[in-house]
Order: sequence, then structure tokens, then C-alpha cells
Amino acid sequence: MKSRIIDLGMHPFADTFIGKKQLPLSEPVYSLQCLLDKDTSEISLGVDTKADERYNLYNYSYTSSNSKFARNHWTNYAKEVSEKLNLSEGSKVIEIGSNDGFLTEQFKNLGCEVIGIDPSNYMARLAMDRGIKTYTTLFDLEVSEDIRGDFGSADLIVANNVFNHSNNACNFAQGVVNLLSEDGVFVYELPYWYNTIKDKKFDQIYHEHVTYFTVKSSYELLRKVGLEIIDVEVVDYHGGSLRVFAKKCGMKQGPGLGFDEVFDVKLNDKVASMIKEEEDFGLFDEETYQEFMEELHSKRNKFMKEIYDIKSQGYSIIGVGAAAKGNTFLNFYNLDSTVLDYVTDASEHKQGKYTPLTRIPIVGDEIFAEYDKVYALILSWNISDIIKENLKKINDKIEFLSLPE
Repeated sequence: MKSRIIDLGMHPFADTFIGKKQLPLSEPVYSLQCLLDKDTSEISLGVDTKADERYNLYNYSYTSSNSKFARNHWTNYAKEVSEKLNLSEGSKVIEIGSNDGFLTEQFKNLGCEVIGIDPSNYMARLAMDRGIKTYTTLFDLEVSEDIRGDFGSADLIVANNVFNHSNNACNFAQGVVNLLSEDGVFVYELPYWYNTIKDKKFDQIYHEHVTYFTVKSSYELLRKVGLEIIDVEVVDYHGGSLRVFAKKCGMKQGPGLGFDEVFDVKLNDKVASMIKEEEDFGLFDEETYQEFMEELHSKRNKFMKEIYDIKSQGYSIIGVGAAAKGNTFLNFYNLDSTVLDYVTDASEHKQGKYTPLTRIPIVGDEIFAEYDKVYALILSWNISDIIKENLKKINDKIEFLSLPE
């Protein structure tokens, strides 16, 4: 039985930025709600959207190498995972959701044989420009058959910030099992729902994120397809991300086994401890989310008063960081081009476009040099220290606005 636990209103696709030619048009909007399945502890969106629209309606703009912080994270990721799993020259690595190919390229530089898979035509072209062979398709069990025929089984499959994007996570996981070698490892990283709720970071919710993973829901889903979590950790990325390592497990013996009992899945102490922490916090209790939403609305009212006080004094406000999370924030708070002059972003793939629905022009940080006193609303809060340091070099009179905490 599913119950609605979060309702953020109507939103566009958060990672679909609008070009000048599309400005006269209206992009689709959908309700942004989260549902809790009390039977499985799975948390997912309350509305189904078409994946092809999410990634190809306009040019999908998120690139995994869009900042120095991100590049360092993925470079270190490749090294850490390679060392942890003892990958060697010629090890086969598949990245699902390979985006612009930056991470796949890091494994290639370490001597691995690599391929990428991504549904965005635009991102696939960027990856192929790096020399990364890329399948432009949504990943599922059927696609895994084709790739196994071309590439063989993989020693490592990575799927970062994409496993949660799938409209059918179970089918996705079955495809992973189909592609893994017997000793292969599946590693995925994605925003950790526990951190999202505990730290009140509602802007991690958007339509590209179809499922919201916990350790408990990860364990329950993976065991159904014959994958066992061998390690899990929380890493400092996107405000706290879950990094999960899983491998194939054996089959149980004996008659009369149910679907969920056919695999010999072990629950190690670390996983059990993290599940208990989630349960003790109330992560699967409806009351937790009632308090969450009440606090969210209260903070919005207080913050909007602060915003309009600034505007009434004649000062300008500029958003910083044209991220998907920023678009969830802007749309929930109804902050459009009448409130914010611009949103700045370092990515050349976003500059010259407009934020979805709110229609705020996206420019580079250098726009701050054209102002005297100006307010900066940092939307990419996960790298706020880096942003502040860079902006102060452009204009030392900037006043920084913090998102409600």
C-alpha cells in the first residue's frame, strides 16, 4: 500500500533548460510528489513521466564534469574503486549513465577496457568526442543482452546518479546481473534519502529522480535479483551520497522457496546497522514527513519575506548554480525572472539558456562585476564555500543569501 508523503506542487523537468527558440513555448509540468510503499519501504515519485522526454525533450544539460569539484570527485572515485576491487590492465568496465564520458575516461586512463551507456543523444555525442564508445539508449534487461553480445561480461559496472533515474529499477538491476561476470561488482552512487530528509534538502527531489534509495530499500531490491551488498558508505557528494558495492550471490537449495527467497543473500553487520539507524529515525513513518512538510512551508513563508524586503529596497538578487536542485527550489518558492535578475553557472552547456518555467536567463559569474551591492542566492549549496571564494574575487560587495535550513 502506497501513501503520499511529500507534495511540492507542479514542476517542469529540472534538468531541461530552455533555449531562446523554445521561450515562446510552454514545457510540460507534472505534480512532484513522493510515495512511500509501506510493504517494501520503497520511496518513489507519484507520477510516471517518459524517460525519453526527460533526456531528449531539449538538450539535457547536466554534465558530470561541470566543475573542478565534480572532476576531482570522479577522478578519485575511479582510483578508489579500482584499488578496492583490484582492477588490472584490460579489466572490463561498463558505465550506465555515462553522461559526457568523464568518469568512463578515468577508468580508460587506468588501463581498463570501457564502454558507456546513456539515453541522452547530446551527452552521448560529448562522450564519443572523448573517444568513449557509447550506446545511446535507456538501459534495461533487453539492452543488456545486446551489450553482452558485443562486449561480453563486465568486471565492474558503475551507475552513478542513474540507478535512481530508471522507471523500472528492478528490471535495471536484472540487466546489471545479466552483464556482470561471476566475480564482477556493481557499484552505484546516488543521493541518500536519509540525508535528504534529515538535513531538510527537499531540492534533491525532481522528476529525473524516480526512486529515492535508502540502505533498506537498496538491500530489498538487490536481493530480489540475486545481488548482495558487500559494502556501503556515505560520501560527501550532493550533500551526502550513498555508495553501494554489490556482487552476485549463490542460490538457495530446497523445494518450496518463494520468489524473494531463492537467493542466498547475506545481511552484513554494517548494512544491518545502517538500516536500524534509518528505522529509528522514522524514515519509513508517515509522521516524519508530515513534520517535514509543515516545516518546509513555514520556512518558505519566512524566506519569501526576506526576499521581498531586499527587493523593496531596490537591490538585485542573482541565483548561483543552474543545477536541477536549484530548479526545484526556484519553482517551489515561485522565484522567477521578476525576482532574480539572472542565474549564473560555469557550464557552457547552460549559459545562454533559461531556467525551466521560471524563465531566468543563465549567464557566467562575471555578471557580478556589473553590479555595486548585489545579493547572491547560492542554489548549489553543496559547493557553497567554493562559490563564495570565487565570487568574492569578482565583486567584494556581494551579500550572500543562504537557503533556509
